[in-house]
Amino acid sequence: MDIKEIQNLIKFVAKSGASEVKLEMDDIKITIKTGGDDVVTYAQPAPVMMQQAPAQAAPQAAAPAAAAPVAPVENNNYITVKSPIIGTFYRKPAPDKPLFCEVGDSIKVGDTLCIIEAMKLFNEIESEVSGTIVKILVDDSSPVEFDQPLFLVDPS
Repeated sequence: MDIKEIQNLIKFVAKSGASEVKLEMDDIKITIKTGGDDVVTYAQPAPVMMQQAPAQAAPQAAAPAAAAPVAPVENNNYITVKSPIIGTFYRKPAPDKPLFCEVGDSIKVGDTLCIIEAMKLFNEIESEVSGTIVKILVDDSSPVEFDQPLFLVDPS
């Protein structure tokens, strides 16, 4: 099940008036709960049967996500960097680490702009453009939607 299908499922459940929907497939388990205007989605990998107890694994970050889609803003020369996935937006790699970027910072193609956590995987979002960060459109630790604007970049 890809992100687009999950988004469509969430929209369908929100419109249907159902208070809770659980979907369990071979590799994923999704629970969507609605309450009024709020929709809460929980997604996790389905349990896998093992013959032996697994060793304690250290948490790992996912490989960098595909670079964020970039779309020009019509009324000015700024480029909007948008979220490639649904998840939680983080401006720094860990609570005790410095921010990836600030307003006024110069960035180049391949620089990490933020992390978006999706299903307990931390996806580094890399810039597809060079320029200067003009505005950060999302607060740290906030949920973001697919294609939601995250940054304004001045390419000049």
